[in-house]
Amino acid sequence: MTALIGAFVVATAFLTATLSGVFGMAGGLVLMGALALVLPVSAAFVTHGLLQLVANGWRAILHRRHVEWRIVAVYAAGSLAAAGVVALVALQPSKPLLYLLLGLVPGLVWIPQGWLKLDAADPRQAFVSGLGVTGLNLTAGVAGPLLDIFFVRTALTRHAIVATKAATQVFSHLMKIVIYGAPLLATGGKGLPPPWVFGLAVPLSMAGTAVGGLILDRMSDVNFKRWLRWIVTVIGATYLVQAAQLFLAA
Repeated sequence: MTALIGAFVVATAFLTATLSGVFGMAGGLVLMGALALVLPVSAAFVTHGLLQLVANGWRAILHRRHVEWRIVAVYAAGSLAAAGVVALVALQPSKPLLYLLLGLVPGLVWIPQGWLKLDAADPRQAFVSGLGVTGLNLTAGVAGPLLDIFFVRTALTRHAIVATKAATQVFSHLMKIVIYGAPLLATGGKGLPPPWVFGLAVPLSMAGTAVGGLILDRMSDVNFKRWLRWIVTVIGATYLVQAAQLFLAA
């Protein structure tokens, strides 16, 4: 890996952690696409998992008084079940398919609330959330918009939504590291960024999360939900264009 690509990964880690610190999911979507531009798919999954694990874990710690731990515990059970299924299937998407999935995932934010009466506060739905979100995370690399569907109808405040989603995503990203990281370790970590990249990106992800939290404090609940939908839609459209170009070039 060249120094320029390493610097790109480090800078992107900070900027996307800031974005996630505000909206709870858009940063992971941007980070996955950016990593897939410069890394092999499996390495991008592991790198994304490591950086998002830090960013989400730190965000959960910063907002820990707002975390609904009962939801997190049930979600974790569903997450483990999804990881077991994906490990048996051993599916790894190609780069064009990855961008296609990344482009389609944001469309979930436009599903009318009346169509799906989901609420993560319900233990049964929290388990389904862990199962579905982690499963999508392990195939498309991200699943924030799907996770958001389970929280949009809750009575939680914006701080509780961001904090609880961050805590649940710790498990999803941990599963991604295990599933995709084990084969890479067998090859000596081929394709992964060098240690110095992680050494810089990890603390900057934590810093970006803190900066995002400050911005979140200044945003109203109404603006929070309105901006989130449009941001992920634009990101998704960009990925669909990238997928089309890759499929045509293949």
